[in-house]
Amino acid sequence: MYTDELTVRDRAAAILVIVFAQQIEDVVELTWDDVTVTDDDVTVRLGKTEFALPSPLDEPFRHLAAEPDHDLTASHPNSNWVFRGYSPGQHIHGSSLRERLKVVFATRAARLGTLHELTKLGPVPVSADALGYHPSTIERHVVAAATTYAEYIAAARDQRMTS
Repeated sequence: MYTDELTVRDRAAAILVIVFAQQIEDVVELTWDDVTVTDDDVTVRLGKTEFALPSPLDEPFRHLAAEPDHDLTASHPNSNWVFRGYSPGQHIHGSSLRERLKVVFATRAARLGTLHELTKLGPVPVSADALGYHPSTIERHVVAAATTYAEYIAAARDQRMTS
């Protein structure tokens, strides 16, 4: 993920999409009330849960906390947005961030792939609360994951029978 093609802000956003299956529209709305940076930890609140970011995933957030983008312009005095935009007092537009990340990965495909894997880790209500999704969305991914696994088992069985 660490590439010269992405700015620090873009790397922070990419972490939220790839590791935590967050939608771009939710990422751009994060404020510094949702992110806590201390000497020991960086935590990000997504949904109802705070996640501690291990190193090196915490580095882009530490950098943004110390040197926020567009901080020296009159358009962002004391802005609380983590992902500040170019318009006064506004966060970056989701479409702009998506376009910036597109040079490295497809945000929708990455988010859905991560979500597909994360739904295997716990009960639907817990996963939904932790990631900030509606339970029915998580349920759809759980069903899709089970269907994929069932298809794999059937294909493996069929292959053994024909061998």
